[in-house]
Amino acid sequence: MRIGSAIFLIAIGAILAWAIAPGLIPNVDQAMIGYILMVVGVIGLIASLVLASPGRGRTRRVSESRTVVDPNTGETITRNESRDAGI
Repeated sequence: MRIGSAIFLIAIGAILAWAIAPGLIPNVDQAMIGYILMVVGVIGLIASLVLASPGRGRTRRVSESRTVVDPNTGETITRNESRDAGI
């Protein structure tokens, strides 16, 4: 469920619960249906906001060390590399 559809459910639920006269739909408690739609809309809105939030802590830092010996001089060269690795 996206943010727009969650807000739509909240609006339809509020209209059913508070704006339409009771008894418009026979044998149906439209206020209860309105409250249920509003609760589902709020849950969907919270879930969509949580899922749309930027990922905190979803990357990690990886460091790598490489050692190479120069064949001409015999000098040992160590190179440290660090990068972000997505999870």
